[in-house]
Amino acid sequence: MNVTDCYRVLGLKNGASLEEVKTAYRRLARQYHPDTNPGDRYAQEKFVQLHEAYKTLMEVARSTSDPLPTSAPPYQSTNPASKSPSPQPKVTRKPKEKESVFRDPPHLSEIDRQFKRNGYDRLQQLFKQQKFPRAIALIEGLAGRIPDDPEIRQWQAVTYQRFGRYLIQKRDFEKARIYLKKSLKTDPHNRALWMEVERDFRQMEKFF
Repeated sequence: MNVTDCYRVLGLKNGASLEEVKTAYRRLARQYHPDTNPGDRYAQEKFVQLHEAYKTLMEVARSTSDPLPTSAPPYQSTNPASKSPSPQPKVTRKPKEKESVFRDPPHLSEIDRQFKRNGYDRLQQLFKQQKFPRAIALIEGLAGRIPDDPEIRQWQAVTYQRFGRYLIQKRDFEKARIYLKKSLKTDPHNRALWMEVERDFRQMEKFF
């Protein structure tokens, strides 16, 4: 599982701070813990994914050669004698932290960078509201405007997958299959996405 996949499993943006990683992990671990969901295979698999993602990000954070992009100063200290947290626990350089969330191609104009940021924020709102057709229209428009951005392609694949999962809940299985397959075709090398889609197909099989 690569770093991008780890963030996605925890429901975070790329480059989220260590504090955000810890908070998300604690919240989701409680939600999917096997003791809370006895006999629920999906919850057990999700819990394993969460633990793997958290462990990977913590290992990256401890690495001096490849730290997390937005780690707060306490986790970036190179002083081996320092055992206590830094007296400055908050990241104060907000503009740089915001920029690190997105991996923009170097040729991208400032207008397109802003368009991408606004598009991502709006996409998250549509996910929460379960307005998936509008989310798809938004991400396809974004992908059409910035076609060579791998991050946008990943967002597009996730949008298709989430709509497919929503359609399964609505018992629209034929349409769900279309969007789940479309998701894999859009981002075929995303292993975490493949796991989610496989789980969706298994969930769909329970209705037959």
